[in-house]
Amino acid sequence: MTLTPVKIPTLVKRMFSNYIWSIPTTSKIIYLTFDDGPTPGITNCTLDILKQYNAKATFFCIGNNIEKHPDIFQNIINSGHAIGNHTHNHIKGWKTKTKDYLKNIFEAQNVINSQIKTYHTERSRSVELETQNPELKTLNSELFRPPYGQIKPKQGKQLIGLGYKIIMWDVLSFDWDDTVSPEDCLNNVISKTTIGSIIVFHDSVKASKNMQYALPKFLEHFSKKGYSFESID
Repeated sequence: MTLTPVKIPTLVKRMFSNYIWSIPTTSKIIYLTFDDGPTPGITNCTLDILKQYNAKATFFCIGNNIEKHPDIFQNIINSGHAIGNHTHNHIKGWKTKTKDYLKNIFEAQNVINSQIKTYHTERSRSVELETQNPELKTLNSELFRPPYGQIKPKQGKQLIGLGYKIIMWDVLSFDWDDTVSPEDCLNNVISKTTIGSIIVFHDSVKASKNMQYALPKFLEHFSKKGYSFESID
């Protein structure tokens, strides 16, 4: 277990208030996010679980993974979920020059935009279909999450200046941590989640055991309490 807390302290959110840590709302809404995909055998399983609970989420995808698995990426879009940029090679902002960091993000963005264009081309030929799928109009949102949460102030400032929204989180599941049991992973998200929370899971091989155990139970728990699950647009 790292020293990173499950619940991000209010002080940290205030210090970096130009980043988005949670979504202000008075409604019972939770914002699920998934990092590091698309991943064969895991992302599609995640989509199936979300569908069972009519839940929408935001997938912060790695550009290189999209290139390798465009069909899975298309499944994410086709299921009505939002897309975010998670760099092209999952690089650490603190250890990367700003110029190189931005270049890596733009490389991922080009891949994302290309795949979204393909989606629009294939599915927006019919006016009726476009009307039935309002997600078509929101896919180009420039959402970005820095891998490991590591981003230099200069990097963040430039990205925001370019129109990106930097999405951090309110609650970490620690699903990737092999010292955390599936039960503890579930407890992390259930005990710390509140209205408007942004939750981090991972649709990755490393996190799959904990995530696939915790996610359906998390969805069931909060569904029974009257919560809905929405994407970040």
